[in-house]
Amino acid sequence: MNAWIILLLAGLLEIVWASGLRFTDGFTRLVPSVVVLALAWISFYLLAIAMREIPVGTAYAVWTGIGATGVALLGMLMLKEPVTASRLLFLAMIVIGIIGLKWSSGSS
Repeated sequence: MNAWIILLLAGLLEIVWASGLRFTDGFTRLVPSVVVLALAWISFYLLAIAMREIPVGTAYAVWTGIGATGVALLGMLMLKEPVTASRLLFLAMIVIGIIGLKWSSGSS
């Protein structure tokens, strides 16, 4: 499987596990905690696999960018967090940075 697809999957899983942290109640609830930790482990594993072909700095920045952008968008869409022009602008800048890193990475 293409390293960039693996990295995308890792980033999407980061969105899920990071969003799920709120349901663990500080890791005091067993089932949500186990689910979050399992998803986090899979996300880290996929990130490590992607780093076989993608430079570490690029892969990590893209992974965190996908996660940060996704969690922020979920917060705005589902948790009634503020939606402002400046928040959307800065999220767009993260996305542009992710695209720029992909284009300039030198790996396919």
